[in-house]
Amino acid sequence: MSEKGSGKKAAGKKAPEKAEKKRPEKKATAKKAASRKPGPQSRKPAARKPSRAGRRRGPSPADIAGLVVLALTVSLAACNGMTGKGKEKASAETAPEGQVTVRFLDVGQGDAVLVRSPEGKTMLIDGGRSTVLMEQQMKTYGIDKIDVMVATHADADHIAGLVTAASAKPTLFINNGLGGSTKTWERLVSALQAQKTTFRKASNQIINLGSVKVQVIAPPPNMGSDQNDNSVGVALQFGDFRALMTGDSERKETAAWLEQDRAEIAGPFQVYKSIHHGAANGDNPAWLAVVRPQNVVISVGENNYGHPTKTALDLYKQNGVRIYRTDQNGTVTFTGNADGTYTVNTQR
Repeated sequence: MSEKGSGKKAAGKKAPEKAEKKRPEKKATAKKAASRKPGPQSRKPAARKPSRAGRRRGPSPADIAGLVVLALTVSLAACNGMTGKGKEKASAETAPEGQVTVRFLDVGQGDAVLVRSPEGKTMLIDGGRSTVLMEQQMKTYGIDKIDVMVATHADADHIAGLVTAASAKPTLFINNGLGGSTKTWERLVSALQAQKTTFRKASNQIINLGSVKVQVIAPPPNMGSDQNDNSVGVALQFGDFRALMTGDSERKETAAWLEQDRAEIAGPFQVYKSIHHGAANGDNPAWLAVVRPQNVVISVGENNYGHPTKTALDLYKQNGVRIYRTDQNGTVTFTGNADGTYTVNTQR
């Protein structure tokens, strides 16, 4: 179902209520934004500084195979629903045409985000835990070709469904370089190798998914071997429409990114994926003060972890963030325009 509005929070299983358009917001540097108190901001943030991206060494030869430069370009269907407003309008001379969709697939307990550019190029970020549910989603949304596949990290609730999605012949596979020691990871690697997919470690590269700019955010250095703290981030930009996903990043990783003062994490973002399914050790006031999301999607299903936690839900509410949950709303689809406006469509 779909409704018009922006900025207000969704509660329980009810459909989002009508909400008014937001005024454009300007971006701030990560460090300056972090110094502000969390919650709705009444002052205009200062202009952000250029990013200082961290660097990581490459993965083992077993995990990575070759390099690729992609020039990606194709088409997309728009969906009706809630309208919203992002940052300052793009100029008529530079604004790309068409719409981008960012679809948070309902795959139960896990993450799976499908991005389709106006030209039809596709990116799949994680695949959830269930190969059966991923197969259903591929049929529902006609996923027969994936241009870029991203595994934010090697936990089963993020990569098991990618084994099934490998049948869509991904051109490029990006991961954190740590690989994995599980049978699930081995099956994924084998499935991608069978499709002759190019492996590449996240290294802050920029990929042009048609007219959508994809900024890969590499894990900071010295994060150790923990998969969550080595989650790969993905920031999308289509004109003035922006989205951010960072897997299961915990406070150690987000604090390191803030210390790097990375421009690509400085909000506002119209679309944001809740860190670690709404876990208590995920999103925090300092991080949200920088990211400044307008809408958050919690990708979650039946689980024994208590996700999402009251701590996370209260934090989003305190910051005036509209909340969507795949366990209550089903698949959640954002359709973005280059001027920063967007619509939201929920499955239920």
